[in-house]
Amino acid sequence: MKIMTIYAHPADTITNCGGTLARHAANGDEVVALILTHGGRVHANRYAEEWRKDDPDPAIAAADLDQIVAHKKGELERAAEIVGITELVTLDLDDAMAVLREDVVDQVAEQIARRRPDVVICDYPQNPVMTANTHTVATMTALAALGRAAGQLKNLDGRAETNVRQVFFTSVPVAATDGLSLYGTRNDLFVDITPVVGTKVAAMDCFESQGYAGLFARKLIESSNGEFGRAAGVNFAEAYSRLYNETHDLLPLTEAALRADPLTRHVDYSRIDLRARFPVP
Repeated sequence: MKIMTIYAHPADTITNCGGTLARHAANGDEVVALILTHGGRVHANRYAEEWRKDDPDPAIAAADLDQIVAHKKGELERAAEIVGITELVTLDLDDAMAVLREDVVDQVAEQIARRRPDVVICDYPQNPVMTANTHTVATMTALAALGRAAGQLKNLDGRAETNVRQVFFTSVPVAATDGLSLYGTRNDLFVDITPVVGTKVAAMDCFESQGYAGLFARKLIESSNGEFGRAAGVNFAEAYSRLYNETHDLLPLTEAALRADPLTRHVDYSRIDLRARFPVP
């Protein structure tokens, strides 16, 4: 299987689906991460906090955009290596991206057509008209690009159509187990990341310039992946909502469902003390 993630900022791939990618990488699957913006202005804690000091370090306080972007790219490259991402593709667009742009759709469609993924992972588009949210703009760009890549004709474009088999959305803005809070939209699939939760912690620790390393990495995984794990009946999980319906020869029943014991699962999914097992460096 080939997976492509399409996200707005450098850290998004790791925070949203880093555990899932680590499991697929360990399974021998190919993982391509496409990042639309350089992320220089987003969560720039290393630089903004330095300016708050009485005597800021001039090397940090005077960093220009190229230096900030290079630093963030280094963090992303280290995190990608930890998770097992096969290829990083960074378009380095500006963080101020706020509307759907034809040229960016073309760039993303080109990457999709060139790499021909089976699966795409991206943010849930919280509100397609709320352009203040770069994550939503990134996903609307991705969806438009998927349509564009699927409509290519070899006679006219020099390559055949590219049909992605499934799109998985992350960050659906609903309670983890609630099917009614967004008029029926909900997370309908969970991936157990318990076996690789330490990998996700280590990857998030790479993003020190964003203030993610240490306490925040553990807090996010405990609260978000821990809650998704509670819903899934495991210690830690990542949650998804599928864009396309799926067809089965028979009614599906997962191995996880067969193994689950409703009487004791609340005990089973509470066994790992994340901060004790992966202490802050």
